[in-house]
Amino acid sequence: MIHKLTSEERKVQLERLPHWSAVPGRDAIQRSLRFADFNEAFGFMTRVAIKAQEMDHHPEWFNVYSRVDVTLSTHDAGGLTERDIALALFIDEAAAHAKPM
Repeated sequence: MIHKLTSEERKVQLERLPHWSAVPGRDAIQRSLRFADFNEAFGFMTRVAIKAQEMDHHPEWFNVYSRVDVTLSTHDAGGLTERDIALALFIDEAAAHAKPM
């Protein structure tokens, strides 16, 4: 079973993720990104989808044109885990390469 982060572990890990915020009422984190256009947004989502599949850890997300909203939580663990942190770090890296607006 995957280890759910403790309150202290969560606090330490979230310090590494300044663009992410807690989801009210859930043990999850979220980030909204805005890109130049749909092509950039979809390219970003494709890069994240490939990584998520490799990790066997899939985000909840929503896309409208140039906006992508991402929520991360590990359903099997009932909350935030190291998998979420690792995917969030990858997403931050992928977003930097995509030149979000």
